[in-house]
Amino acid sequence: MSHGFDTGRLDRIPAFLQAKYVDTGRLPHAATLVSRRGEVAHLSCIGEARPGDALKEDAIFRIASMTKPITSIAFMMLVEEGKVALSDPLTKFCPEFKDTGVFVAGGGNVPFLTRPPTQPIRMVDLLRHTSGLTYGFQERTPVDAAYRKARIDDFDADYTMDSFIADLAKIPLQFDPGAHWNYSMATDVLGAVIERIEGKPFAQVLQERIFAPLGMVDTGFKVPADQQHRLTDCYAFDPREKMKPFDSGDRSRWAKDRSFHSGGGGLASTLHDYHRFCLMLLGGGKLGDVRIIGRKTLDLMTSNHLVGGGDLTQHSVGIFSEDENAGVGFGLGFAVTLDPASAGIPGSAGDFYWGGMFSTGFFVDPVEQICMVFMTQLMPSSTYAVRREVKTLVHAAIDD
Repeated sequence: MSHGFDTGRLDRIPAFLQAKYVDTGRLPHAATLVSRRGEVAHLSCIGEARPGDALKEDAIFRIASMTKPITSIAFMMLVEEGKVALSDPLTKFCPEFKDTGVFVAGGGNVPFLTRPPTQPIRMVDLLRHTSGLTYGFQERTPVDAAYRKARIDDFDADYTMDSFIADLAKIPLQFDPGAHWNYSMATDVLGAVIERIEGKPFAQVLQERIFAPLGMVDTGFKVPADQQHRLTDCYAFDPREKMKPFDSGDRSRWAKDRSFHSGGGGLASTLHDYHRFCLMLLGGGKLGDVRIIGRKTLDLMTSNHLVGGGDLTQHSVGIFSEDENAGVGFGLGFAVTLDPASAGIPGSAGDFYWGGMFSTGFFVDPVEQICMVFMTQLMPSSTYAVRREVKTLVHAAIDD
């Protein structure tokens, strides 16, 4: 037994991933780190980072939406300092949104018809995804289509923080703020708000407030040239070939300078760096002698903030409305397990988590004192249920 785990059961994790996903060509590689009570109990790396190059534990991955919890923590640090409040309207910091209306009709070649929102977007709406914003890749509504046309959520679009806010504010909201839950670019807006409040680049704020204090030495919006050899290749799902190249490690977009730093999905990181972030969360906002955020603030963030209670299946009007999200609420930057029985997966009420579009994921279980970080590089994350399967294997290994 190791740290309250059955080691033989933990060893099922790489064996399972190897047999089901890597050997079958479904995933290029997989790295898993599991800790309990702050001590690493399991670490495995299988597959190839690049063709002919075995995956190592210091590999650098594109973590996409696992950026969101980091941005949310940075924002709540400003709340603790009295620089912003959850109830503040977005227009206090981004006046570009003062005339942004709610979609009624139109789109495409027809001008949008809008109406004034019943209430303004507030900071809490950005954190919990109830702002009325969206993502173009959802491809459900004329508003989604307008996002794609403007390339507003395109990683390669040549935006600055200010031009991003200006162009986003020209597109109608999907719904009244607070009315529904919809996964969106809200956390990118939070990054712009943080930049305006602090009066310095958003990337610098994260470095000074989170990465440096926590010793996250390999996390950032750009992979340095002298570390690019550690950046893995990244793939997209293909129904015939299973995987096709999306972004190569040696010619990566994550190795270039950018004018826009996405608070919703722009970071690259490592297994160990993100684990340090998770340990801080497990520690109630503190890692070692470094306190990043207050314990009660983190308690607030990991509570369910869906309006009127309930879970994502009841509140979401886009993705994440599927049955697998029964029993799952959403806090201020994290999904929160409300009822493991409804969720249909072993875990604890109160564990919290999120993932990224390249199928990366993490969870923190405060009840069992577990952190888990899972890294691979295949988009979209909805292709396989691998993250749910790994979480099941981790909890099945508890032996005390």
